Amino acid sequence: MDLLLQVMAALRNPDGGCPWDLEQTFETIAPYTIEEAYEVEEAIQNKDYASLKEELGDLLLQVAYHSQIAQERNLFSFQDVVEAISQKMVDRHPHVFGNANERDADTQTAAWEKQKATERLKKAKAHGNDSVSRLDGVAVNLPALMRAEKLSKRAARAGFDWPDTNGVFDKIDEELLEIKEEIAKSSSDFLDRTEDEVGDLLFTVVNLARKLGVDPEVALRTGNRKFEKRFRHLEQTITEVEKATPEELQAAWVKAKTETAGS
Repeated sequence: MDLLLQVMAALRNPDGGCPWDLEQTFETIAPYTIEEAYEVEEAIQNKDYASLKEELGDLLLQVAYHSQIAQERNLFSFQDVVEAISQKMVDRHPHVFGNANERDADTQTAAWEKQKATERLKKAKAHGNDSVSRLDGVAVNLPALMRAEKLSKRAARAGFDWPDTNGVFDKIDEELLEIKEEIAKSSSDFLDRTEDEVGDLLFTVVNLARKLGVDPEVALRTGNRKFEKRFRHLEQTITEVEKATPEELQAAWVKAKTETAGS
């Protein structure tokens, strides 16, 4: 870490540093931070562990980058970041670092959530707010599917949930019906109202994934990869896709599904 921090400091040094690096701010670097996190996830999905090592390095660089900018502004240092996260992990694991004796997974999950709720209240009070919502701390800029899952999990922990998946399926049927009703109306605000109803449907589907123990973000990425693989195969079968009949496209799609299965 010392070497990385030295490299980062040199890149940001006004006397002989890199002109591009010197121009960067928290805001301009943030998109790269998000991109690097996704590249870590992609390497894991591909089981490409050589790339994973490299991508983790790229992600670590982002932490060093933000910390260097913060230090230049006298906000905090990399050491402050390390100490803060270390203390947080100690506080959230009393069964490891403290005197708590309960170690089963369910007990620890409950304790973890209780500790995070305490931290959210402490943060709210630091900003002059004496109340805290169970939904506080769910980042607004998360991918929509991921944020929907986190919001619904928070609500479910408070007891706001269906008892089983049957209720979710009923809700999906209800949302589909409301979309069909909006289509039938063809009102002047059709797009806005339909967008609203489609959003409700997607949110409910995310809840179905949660009830089934499926990560919706991962599931959709898998679906995207599957569709891409099948469509590329279809393009090899039908070179002029735009000129193909619906029947030809359907036959090629079924063939693509069969021939790419398991690959």
